[in-house]
Amino acid sequence: MNAEHSAVTVLGLGSMGSALAAALLDRGHPTTVWNRSPDKARPLAERGARPAATPQEAVAASPLVIACVLDYEALYTVLDPVAGDLAGRTLVNLTSGSPEQAQEAVRWAHSHGADYLDGAIMTTPPGVGDPAMMFLYSGSRQVFEAHRATLATLGDPLHLGTDPGLASLYDAALLGLMWAAMTGWLHGTALVGTEGTPATDFTPVAIRWLDTVARFLTSYAPQVDAGHYPGDDATVDVQIAAIGHLIHAAEARGVDNALPELLRAAMEKASGQGHGKDSYASLIEVLRPAPRN
Repeated sequence: MNAEHSAVTVLGLGSMGSALAAALLDRGHPTTVWNRSPDKARPLAERGARPAATPQEAVAASPLVIACVLDYEALYTVLDPVAGDLAGRTLVNLTSGSPEQAQEAVRWAHSHGADYLDGAIMTTPPGVGDPAMMFLYSGSRQVFEAHRATLATLGDPLHLGTDPGLASLYDAALLGLMWAAMTGWLHGTALVGTEGTPATDFTPVAIRWLDTVARFLTSYAPQVDAGHYPGDDATVDVQIAAIGHLIHAAEARGVDNALPELLRAAMEKASGQGHGKDSYASLIEVLRPAPRN
């Protein structure tokens, strides 16, 4: 069997695990599935998946084992009893967790003779299988390349580096970015909504603005890396004045201001530390951990 249609096992058939298995089946991969509740395997079996009665049977069925369970405790509950059967196989762990848990998991896998990749799924289940959706991986580059074709079935596979904790760290950072952006959009939607503007009218304008914000990020990234923040576009002090207008407009209309107040506090802290004439990127200096002695 060629690498493009190699056999895969999926452990865990919640909404995400079921979506992973379905995407593999759609691309012609012989797919074995296992779940603690066997009923969840039935829809996939009807599509051609092979249900396994036990984790041991599931692991034995394929050279590549993808795990997507509730948490790391659940992962070890499933795999500890069959750890010896993982020898010579690759475990791709798409279970959400911390970087430290990923680093421990790679040591655990290697102690049982298995290769290991940690991963993070940057989409919801309906997006699985879409090549535009990012799947982040960290760990051995050689192991990643060996299974890249199969992993591309699930979405766009991005290898972040050999530290196995990187995928989880990026996941946390990107979720923070998502929540901040979406809450900012909701705050803006609430603000213009007080004047009768529907969210569907505001959102196309907001999305165009986010394209411009993306350009700001691109120009600020080298400043952050260099630790030098020329304020030749807009200084922190200018931003403090501008956010004051947002806070005033929202307060006058009864819109909750917790988010912009938090942002203004960070700007004022940066200004107080001497960055008032620097670019907005200088706020990284109040967000970074303090240097260790």
